[in-house]
Amino acid sequence: MKIFCIGRNYSEHAKELNNEVPENPVVFMKPATALLKDNQPFFYPEWTKDLHYETELVYRICKQGKYIKEKFAPKYYDKVSVGIDFTARDLQSYQKTKGLPWEIAKAFDNSAVIGTFSDFTEKSEGINFSLKKNQEQVQIGNSNQMMYPINKLIEYVSQFFTLQVGDLIYTGTPAGVGPVKIGDKLEGFLENERVFVCTIS
Repeated sequence: MKIFCIGRNYSEHAKELNNEVPENPVVFMKPATALLKDNQPFFYPEWTKDLHYETELVYRICKQGKYIKEKFAPKYYDKVSVGIDFTARDLQSYQKTKGLPWEIAKAFDNSAVIGTFSDFTEKSEGINFSLKKNQEQVQIGNSNQMMYPINKLIEYVSQFFTLQVGDLIYTGTPAGVGPVKIGDKLEGFLENERVFVCTIS
């Protein structure tokens, strides 16, 4: 199982971090050990002092394929949920200044929270999702705001990687990312349904 993540896929988020809007999708990966599911707590790592949440729509791949054209992409995913791409912002900033890879800031254990999946249907276009931190809404997004929608992402990613059943695509975060501290409670919503709870321990 592979976890693909897309960076800078919402223009307002790119602006809030002073990043350029990319000409092509920004793709990075997390290992299977990054996945945190079943509402398990997240334990704050000792090697960062600036851990941020990034709430994202997550699509599940249901069919193996490579070089998938955009028009055929809907046949390759069947479920959608909401997750968090935890980011050690201080480590990420340091890695960027040195021109080094981001993995230690993005792909560490339990850095990919995932909620309960829902079946994807034709009515699932324009999906709303949001995050509450300590009962206050801090992020809200809609799939129509993506610069690269899921079908385009599948076409792009499958040029380089074979997509396999069970792979996940984290599709990027809207504006509103921010830090967490021990004791915080994060709740992810798909439309009006809560799909995960994650406490910071």
